[in-house]
Amino acid sequence: MPHDNRATELRAAERALQAAQLASDVAELDRLIDDRLVFTGPDGQLYCKADDLRLHGSGEQKMARVEEEDLAVLVAGNTGVTCFLGTVAGVLSGSEFTARVRYTRTWVHDDSHGWRLIAGHVSGVG
Repeated sequence: MPHDNRATELRAAERALQAAQLASDVAELDRLIDDRLVFTGPDGQLYCKADDLRLHGSGEQKMARVEEEDLAVLVAGNTGVTCFLGTVAGVLSGSEFTARVRYTRTWVHDDSHGWRLIAGHVSGVG
């Protein structure tokens, strides 16, 4: 598959992930997230796919806004990186939050699943 198509598909996968987070669509999150996910949260702790699905499925985390300011995409073979800059807002464990953040996400591609998120990191942006 040509590089440009892979980059377009990766950008679409990132935006599908954002939409699934906003809707707490656990089935779509399950499809988009690799079982081996390692995610570094804003608290510096490591989280896995099961943690993410549990937060969304239980309602403990409910996103009210995912507002993208910028999205950079890099593809190298079957690996891709997305760098999201924007504002997220919602409720986590009963507390409302709004934050301007940078997500750096690493994706892997295979012909049977397409792009799947395998690693990520989020940090606050001043």
